[in-house]
Amino acid sequence: MSSRTVLFLVLLAVAVGSFAFFDFSSAPSREEAGRFQASEIAIPELPAPVLEPAPEPEQKQTATLLFVGDIMLSRNIGKIMAERDDWRYPFLRVADTLASADLTFGNLEGPISSRGVKQGSIYSFRADPRSAEGLAHAGFDVVSLANNHMWDYGKEAFLDTLDALTDADISYAGGGADFKAAHWPAVWEHNGMKVAFLAYTNLIPISFTKEGSQPATAFIDVAQMTADIQSAKAQADVVVASFHWGEEYKTAHNAEQERIAKTAIDAGALLVIGHHPHVPQEVERYNGGVIAYSLGNFVFDQNFSQDTRTGLALRVTIAEGAVESVEEMPVKFTPDFQPYFAVPAQ
Repeated sequence: MSSRTVLFLVLLAVAVGSFAFFDFSSAPSREEAGRFQASEIAIPELPAPVLEPAPEPEQKQTATLLFVGDIMLSRNIGKIMAERDDWRYPFLRVADTLASADLTFGNLEGPISSRGVKQGSIYSFRADPRSAEGLAHAGFDVVSLANNHMWDYGKEAFLDTLDALTDADISYAGGGADFKAAHWPAVWEHNGMKVAFLAYTNLIPISFTKEGSQPATAFIDVAQMTADIQSAKAQADVVVASFHWGEEYKTAHNAEQERIAKTAIDAGALLVIGHHPHVPQEVERYNGGVIAYSLGNFVFDQNFSQDTRTGLALRVTIAEGAVESVEEMPVKFTPDFQPYFAVPAQ
């Protein structure tokens, strides 16, 4: 091979090598190409997600109501309170439990007054005005005045009772300054729920119960009672009807009690609470409601039998206008007539 040919081949090899070097060394590597392309792509920033607050659950309308029977703050119990100068004394063992309920209700057996004249009953009750302090201390919110002892000392004592309860911030049902007031419900509200209380008796002279009577007590007249309950139901979520009725010392209710109770439930009452027999009677369910025919004694000086020394309290939980639960709580009494719950409240 001539020297000219060799020179040509050498120059050709140098030219090809130079082209390959400058072409490929200037090209980005695969990794560099990836980085380059990624840096050139504009990725829009997404807005931060907006979290809507979880809706608050609707507040359930609930209330716990505690019912007790006859409360008599006169006679031997009145003497004990006066001797001790302690007007809370009858309730000292039960006040915490009573106050733990959203509402507490009982039957006030007799007037609270220092005035009036006996009307002739062999058993006449009249409590010292200071005894209202004990009712307030125990947490009573509403009491029934519709019973056979509220008129034991006449009109003056009856009207004094209305004032004493009002001063103690305790509502009342079944009695008032006139017929309309006696039939007007005591309305109580808790947690958005309105509860209306009506109270009746058929154990007093009809003259105290007629329209126009001043003052007056609500009598068990089925037609009037039905109208009262329907009117109360229009302004409240729950209606409670209280009755002072039945036969003393009978542990079973009678046909008349049952007829009246079921009529009240059918008219719109959710709860029927009975008293007067001084002993507990049956508790039953009917048409979505609860009937307690008699809760017996709660504060009373009747220690002559086992039945009169045993009472019953009823704790009822209402939810959305319906009965959610019912707890029967037996009541016993100390020798000086203080009530206590025989089984601790759950």
